Amino acid sequence: MRWSRRTGRPPRGVPRRWRRRLLALLVALLALAGWELFTWPDVAALAEKNPETTAFIDRYRERTGAAPEWRWARYAAISPHLKRAVLVAEDIEFFSHKGFAVEEIKTAVRQTVQEGKPLRGASTITQQLAKNLWLTPSRNPWRKVKEAMLTRQLEAKLSKKRILEIYLNVVEFGPGVYGAEAASRLYFGRSAAELTPRQAAELAAGLPRPRAWHPGSDSREYRRRVESVARRMEKAKWLEKVV
Repeated sequence: MRWSRRTGRPPRGVPRRWRRRLLALLVALLALAGWELFTWPDVAALAEKNPETTAFIDRYRERTGAAPEWRWARYAAISPHLKRAVLVAEDIEFFSHKGFAVEEIKTAVRQTVQEGKPLRGASTITQQLAKNLWLTPSRNPWRKVKEAMLTRQLEAKLSKKRILEIYLNVVEFGPGVYGAEAASRLYFGRSAAELTPRQAAELAAGLPRPRAWHPGSDSREYRRRVESVARRMEKAKWLEKVV
């Protein structure tokens, strides 16, 4: 940049260029905001209407060209054993928080800062549902902002049992296997209502890595997690009165 020797200030044209750049940036941000508003999902509609698909199911179809295994089951038609297993495995405070596990987040950050451990996930069932329905697995900041906003809306517009019902019907329980009903029939030859505590533990234990961890998997890590979930289910029988 050349400065004026007489005034010691940059030429008059520079501020004008910066104004143009700022204007272009504002136009781009407004366009992005308009697009997000136009495509933002109708969260409240889920209180009465089941989703026709999800972002993760669509991604599976695009990636494989195959149709997923997916069946819907009403909340009352899903075994309370599976509800308890999923809660102890994924989000035991689900019925008491408002969408975010604040203490879990604090613990995860503290372990990262003080102990140098990788930042572990502290997502609640509601956050996972928002991601599964509308977002991507990406960790980029804007995706996390959208997830937080959608989580707030889900908690405000839907009951806790409705959130859990949708989650149990759209989450992946195995490669291309979505929802408790499809998983129960595929792996155990019975409906989601008929699952035993052990079968429920096997399904819930695979949620963090469903393509590798699922009933029939020979992974030692998965088998250890099944045992851990089963033990926690025994200690959390009080959840039977909640679900």
